[in-house]
Amino acid sequence: MLLVTAEQMRKMDRHAIDTIGLPAAVLMENAGRAVAEEVLLFAGEHQAVARPWLVLVGKGNNGGDGIVAARHLIEAGIGAELLYAVAPEQLEGEAALQRDIAARMGIPARQYQPGGVDWRRYAGVVDGLLGTGTAGAPREPYASLIREANACGLPVIAIDIPSGLNADTGEVHDPCIRARLTVTLAFCKSGLVQYPGAAYAGRIIVRSIGIPAGLADLYGADTWLATRETIGAVFGLALPLERPADGHKGTFGHALVIAGSGAYEGAGLLAAKAALRAGAGLVTWALPQTVARAMAGRLPEAILAGVADDGDGNWTAASAGRLTQLAESKKSAVIGPGIARFSGDAEWLRQLWTDLPIPLVLDADALNILADSRGLSQWPSRRATAIITPHPGEMARLTGMSVPDIQRDRIGAARTLAVRHGVIVVLKGARTVTALPDGRSFVNPTGNSGMGTGGTGDVLAGLLAGLLAQGLPPEAAAVAGVFLHGEAGDRAAENRPSPASLLAGDILDAL
Repeated sequence: MLLVTAEQMRKMDRHAIDTIGLPAAVLMENAGRAVAEEVLLFAGEHQAVARPWLVLVGKGNNGGDGIVAARHLIEAGIGAELLYAVAPEQLEGEAALQRDIAARMGIPARQYQPGGVDWRRYAGVVDGLLGTGTAGAPREPYASLIREANACGLPVIAIDIPSGLNADTGEVHDPCIRARLTVTLAFCKSGLVQYPGAAYAGRIIVRSIGIPAGLADLYGADTWLATRETIGAVFGLALPLERPADGHKGTFGHALVIAGSGAYEGAGLLAAKAALRAGAGLVTWALPQTVARAMAGRLPEAILAGVADDGDGNWTAASAGRLTQLAESKKSAVIGPGIARFSGDAEWLRQLWTDLPIPLVLDADALNILADSRGLSQWPSRRATAIITPHPGEMARLTGMSVPDIQRDRIGAARTLAVRHGVIVVLKGARTVTALPDGRSFVNPTGNSGMGTGGTGDVLAGLLAGLLAQGLPPEAAAVAGVFLHGEAGDRAAENRPSPASLLAGDILDAL
């Protein structure tokens, strides 16, 4: 599913009207009819037809869409009334045209007065107050009306976006409509699928209103919801991955996992096992020699490669040369899960960054080393692609931004870092964002809150390395890996009494 910004949508609207010649009134008619059809379906499914629906009308095009929807609801046999947030005389353009049509048809209408609505008279509410053209927190009288609508206990269906939601980032202003269903028009707006906005949008339905789909390319739409269909269309990749019947372990590549230390050997174990679960034919797990002896037999499917340490199970800067040797003939490597910090770690990582000619996945402490050594801004470009997998705190250290600023615009933060430094950025969290160096970005819909537990990031890092080992292009591996990781988390959560009891090992078993 393609995601668009408010500005891209505005340009496509104008192109359809000014260049193609589609009348704005026709687009509004199509929009209102589409909304009415979805309200009718919802009302039928929820037995919400005995009383009229109240349509909240703002003074912009969103309000005009709502008026059209009310007309079609009445024509379909469901009562509808209009509640104007401001004086009806303030409506302009096509919205004013629809206002006059509704008045001549005798559709019940009045202007909002705080506390003056008997919400018990209605079966549901249609939110046509504020659309993608508004910015910032709703002002009065919209704010009071939104608060009353949220408190009334009736199902709310939003037109295009819930009023008060940032259409681009998913930021939620105070107040913001809490919708059970959002009927978004022409294209899905990126803010609808990002938290916290996704929690306010409810179920999302995209309805065509006659704007040609090809205009999205013309105006630079380059963000997608990473569904199976999207991954197939963009990357030509079918999930689960197909494996040739005559394949063998050499067919499916060899991944190197550089992970684990005396205090965090479990992180390496999870990453190595995930690389195998991803389908890699072989996995070599490199870890300090002291820890390797203790881990012998814990993952018999992996090749253990103990690297000289000082007897304490911690990494040393001198191990970089040995790791470079281990990387020979490998197809991918993951660095970072559970390695901890150690003396000389910046030069150690820089040497691996420079000398390993294979795709890398950098996670956990590798990212902290990178941030502390200003690696992305001062280190040389790599011959092969690097995928970095920060959570918001690590992203803040890498960029110098605050966590709230990153969370306020996750797509923008990930894309900026990816384009500026030529890396693939997997910004983890609810609705993980994967940003590519060419500016494309993907919002992942799979996963659940139970995955907010230690070790799940190690599983993702190993999974990505395992996909890379099989020869997937790094862009496809990153997007597909995040999708499969979240999907496995969803399957695992279904088998638990509560998502809170989910463990990283459960996700591994569900891969």
